[in-house]
Amino acid sequence: QVQLVESGGGWVQAGGSLRLSCAASGRTFENYALAWIRQAPGKEREFVAAISWSHGGSTIYADSVKGRFTISRDNAKNTVYLQMNSLKPEDTALYYCAADLYFSPDPRRYDYWGQGTQVTVSS
Repeated sequence: QVQLVESGGGWVQAGGSLRLSCAASGRTFENYALAWIRQAPGKEREFVAAISWSHGGSTIYADSVKGRFTISRDNAKNTVYLQMNSLKPEDTALYYCAADLYFSPDPRRYDYWGQGTQVTVSS
């Protein structure tokens, strides 16, 4: 089982950057796929990005963030990051870190979740 704690959220102007961090604990951390999933008020949870535990970390990105966001993983620090550049107002949401043994862009497949960190982008 994995325990997740997000940090790094905050307020930023459109066009700015922000980096989210997710600290994970669990002896099988290296075997888990990690994902960032966001939810805006009144909206369904939306997949953002995911990274696998092998082959240097295969990644998947939602089309809406491709080229702007980068997910990375540092197993030595048991941490996953989401570097967000060229932020847009529509990126405003509560961002969750999630983990599961299965690598997928489907939020429903992830069993372990953090509490979320708020990202607000002003126009």
